[in-house]
Amino acid sequence: MTTSCDPFARRRAGILLHPTSLPGPWGNGDLGAAAFHFVDFLVSSGQTLWQMLPLGPTHSHGSPYQCLSVHAGNPQLISIDGLLERQWLNEDDVAGLRAIKVQEDADEDRCRLLVKAYEGFCRQSTEEDRQALQHFIASEQSWLGDYALYQALRNEFHGRDWSQWPVPLRDRDPVALQQARARLQVAIDQVCFEQYLFFSQWAALKQYANERGVLMFGDLPIFVAYDSVDVWAQQHFFELDQQGQPVVVAGVPPDYFSASGQRWGNPHYRWQAMVADGFSWWLSRVAMQLQLFDIIRIDHFRGFQAYWEIPAGEETAINGRWVEAPGDEFFNALLERYGRLPFVAEDLGIITPEVTALREKYHLPGMKILQFAFDGNHDNPYLPYNHEHNTVVYTGTHDNDTTLGWYQALPAAARHYVDDYLGMPDEVMPWPLVRLALSSVAMTAVIPFQDVLGLGSEDRMNVPGTTAHNWQWRFSWEQVPEDAAARLRHLSALYGRIASD
Repeated sequence: MTTSCDPFARRRAGILLHPTSLPGPWGNGDLGAAAFHFVDFLVSSGQTLWQMLPLGPTHSHGSPYQCLSVHAGNPQLISIDGLLERQWLNEDDVAGLRAIKVQEDADEDRCRLLVKAYEGFCRQSTEEDRQALQHFIASEQSWLGDYALYQALRNEFHGRDWSQWPVPLRDRDPVALQQARARLQVAIDQVCFEQYLFFSQWAALKQYANERGVLMFGDLPIFVAYDSVDVWAQQHFFELDQQGQPVVVAGVPPDYFSASGQRWGNPHYRWQAMVADGFSWWLSRVAMQLQLFDIIRIDHFRGFQAYWEIPAGEETAINGRWVEAPGDEFFNALLERYGRLPFVAEDLGIITPEVTALREKYHLPGMKILQFAFDGNHDNPYLPYNHEHNTVVYTGTHDNDTTLGWYQALPAAARHYVDDYLGMPDEVMPWPLVRLALSSVAMTAVIPFQDVLGLGSEDRMNVPGTTAHNWQWRFSWEQVPEDAAARLRHLSALYGRIASD
């Protein structure tokens, strides 16, 4: 980590925005100029946190919670303009490509440009550049070697998951792996170069943010995608059969988001093997996240106390069961290794006293979502007068509707209840709920950027339980109201979330 301060030692405010949602000429936002400009916006608005979703390489559906690797960065986030500045690309390479277009076409364009960029690097990089690349490859070899081979093989087999590869490769026969590395060396080198670019650009952005008092707030999914290098390379840590197929899969039972629950399909961990190994797989994973971020949200925290186990043959999550997990041993191992845990526990959904006890034992802030607060129950833990100091309060998350969309969809009686609770405000929604979040006793408040922009349901990021049209939302600078930064800064100062000089 680049900062040694306790991020929860004082009141803070921040914005939730995934980098893919940034503006720019390509199919998604990236780590280029718009990202640095967004840091400037955070600074001008008094925000000291930039929260985002996982940064790993995604499958075709784009979900950052189903990545191809827990270590790698998403090459689609690499700034093409940054490669032009390094002169590894030239204007002829990008001629005719600088236009917002269909996501799939833009992804293909970016892939082709990254290949050209590596060709440019090989032609005219400096000795310092070449040494930096080799140093990166050597220092990250514990995960990069398998990942680069996995991506090269996955491309060779036209995107089929690893269980459908020839059996010697599926089962990681050493001779087959050696032959594949020799056969696919060009593709492997390309993958390594792309990871070097991602981590180099990310480091520059994080340094820029940290130097201006902005902490980077990441997201660590508890589970990993079945079609990932993590499962393929370390199958003994997952509940798989002899053919590499999941025996049981992850999800959650019926809840607020879905009447049939959510069947995520991720393979479950073979926790006994991980305990016996001293949690080495997890320690390595967390070490990478601590390198990338100053604060980390632990997605689905309750799964470290007990997880919902669904037989792999079930089509929904209804017929599952709770299975106890070694959460106490796990977090104790992390505490012994890292000394302190700059984590936020995503403790939404079905939360038992045992889950709360685990979170409190390790002093991890939980989450409070204001959109969940107004069910008429005075004991509702999301109501501000029930908040605790060691908490992160949100108007909503990436899984919720925007606050304006949520409010407009409420029945008239429920909307009146919200208005009454808020004191019949003159402010136009979503600002009354933004104000409520910032005024909460919770030490940390995070506002989705859609709420700062006052956007409706058509601009939500994700609808849980669905796969179509998610993760694609982007904004334009023209949508940012002229007074947005000043308004945020005023409210953040009013409610003690800007440090005094």
